[in-house]
Amino acid sequence: MKYISRERGNINYNGSSFSPARKKRNKGGDMDTGMDQKHNSTKELSEALKEATKEVHEEAENTALMKKFQKGLVSLNEFKLVMSSLYFVYEALEEEIDRNKENSVFAPLYFPLELHRKYALEQDLEYLYGPQWKNKILCPQSTKNYVNRIYHVGQKQPELLVAHAYTRYLGDLSGGQVLKKIAQKTLQLPATGEGLAFFTFDHVSSATKFKQLYRSRMNSIEMDIGTKQRVLEEAKTAFLLNVKVFEELQNLSEYMKTEISMLRNRVPNRVNGDFGIMTQSSEPKISKQRNSMLFLRWTVIAGLALVTFVGLYLL
Repeated sequence: MKYISRERGNINYNGSSFSPARKKRNKGGDMDTGMDQKHNSTKELSEALKEATKEVHEEAENTALMKKFQKGLVSLNEFKLVMSSLYFVYEALEEEIDRNKENSVFAPLYFPLELHRKYALEQDLEYLYGPQWKNKILCPQSTKNYVNRIYHVGQKQPELLVAHAYTRYLGDLSGGQVLKKIAQKTLQLPATGEGLAFFTFDHVSSATKFKQLYRSRMNSIEMDIGTKQRVLEEAKTAFLLNVKVFEELQNLSEYMKTEISMLRNRVPNRVNGDFGIMTQSSEPKISKQRNSMLFLRWTVIAGLALVTFVGLYLL
């Protein structure tokens, strides 16, 4: 079992202990498990996934961070946090996809040229953070949990990997172009596409047609009813892991804003928004303080010299 170990800390989550997706209750409060399983068993996998994840999909879209994004209110710092977390997620996902590219439980969905996002995210992060981006990006605990769940599935339960690929790639193809335009306009990113490579699928000429192909490939994977139900539950888990990531990133963003505000209040006349850079208004004040200190120092030296001279004369 692989763990991520970076400067941001080791992951102690083994992936197998994550609680399963929440079960839907009917109006009487009972679990709709047997009926749901029977209902989904008669449907093709792509259709069953769409129906089974409808509720948690809406939950992910309605997190505070994603609503801000959709309304064009996302800040550059929030955008950078999201892109950083996505990098860790896709790094894990595409490593496990490559591991299982010849496994019959996933092989029909292997489209590295068309879909893989890791390299695009590396380009975006270099633009957003600079050449040393790997030393600057954060991997919060919720992102670590998501990453390790993917590693666990890819290595221990590869038949469930389709759920994570479905959740990420079809979502990116569906809403990617809309989010790209919002980010470009809101954050005033270059029209040439720097910082937005993640949203650009150069080798997919038609997102609609490619999604149809992808769904048909999903439906071609052979699985029994029990495995199919586990895939549906794993897809719900994937969406819930996304919800946790968005919630933590929103909290982290608010915390960072508070810290910056507090620091500015402590030293309002000393530093501007870029910590450690002196403002022009503070320079004359500092020059006066330095001149006063120099005058006092030379006065003391002159006084000591005079006392010494008088003492020698008296001798």
